[in-house]
Amino acid sequence: MDLEPLLLIFALLLGAVVGSFLNVVILRLPKEEGSIIFPASHCPSCSTPLGWYENIPLLSYLFLRGKCGHCKTKISMQYPVVELLMALLSGAVFAEFGLTLTAAGYFIFTAALLVIIFIDIHHQIIPDSISLPGIVLGFLFSFFNPNLSWLDSLIGIAAGGGVLYAIAVLYYILRKQEGMGGGDIKLLAMIGGFLGWQSLLFVIFFSSFTGAVVGIAAMVQQKKGGATRIPFGPFLAIASMIFLFFRTEIFHLFQLYLEANMQL
Repeated sequence: MDLEPLLLIFALLLGAVVGSFLNVVILRLPKEEGSIIFPASHCPSCSTPLGWYENIPLLSYLFLRGKCGHCKTKISMQYPVVELLMALLSGAVFAEFGLTLTAAGYFIFTAALLVIIFIDIHHQIIPDSISLPGIVLGFLFSFFNPNLSWLDSLIGIAAGGGVLYAIAVLYYILRKQEGMGGGDIKLLAMIGGFLGWQSLLFVIFFSSFTGAVVGIAAMVQQKKGGATRIPFGPFLAIASMIFLFFRTEIFHLFQLYLEANMQL
């Protein structure tokens, strides 16, 4: 019997279940003295504890028609979206790396990035409790990752944090105001730890480009000019996910670009 379809189904289910837990992390981690373990899952509006049938990833939202079964308050679409995204990321990770330690490491990496995306969107912060352990874990992971050496990871951590730190210092010198938070610096160091220094050029370029496009659109819509603020963490996280799954194609396109320039 072919195990690949079963592995994919397992990966999707695992991702959905973990996505349900990530919703708790996204909701509670930014709160001071908030615990991601206690109390048990409950409605954020009426605080009624949820039964097991109200905690089934994706399905419960559909069965309850997007409303709390007790107070009938509308449930945020974020809950099923996070569960679905984590299921898809889990499926992609295991499809790419198989049932390996590499897949396990990148499963944790993508889960952390997904949490960072939503917390940064809502609160414009990137918790140190994710990025700092992530830097250490990324480096330790390199000793078990056949796609990345420990030296590439170490250079990625130093270069990732160093590049954004230098940009932040230069921006402050020129504008006399903070343009990039320390959370972004630590996040890029974490990304460099998991993906190596080779990922940084693409991650910085792609996130800066997409961030600039969204930033200009936000400036036009909000009419605040230079006072417009958008979180940069989600763009870094999305760019790193793209690199994780399409690194071969990215390197190939970069090689074609270099060859084309050499012929000019």
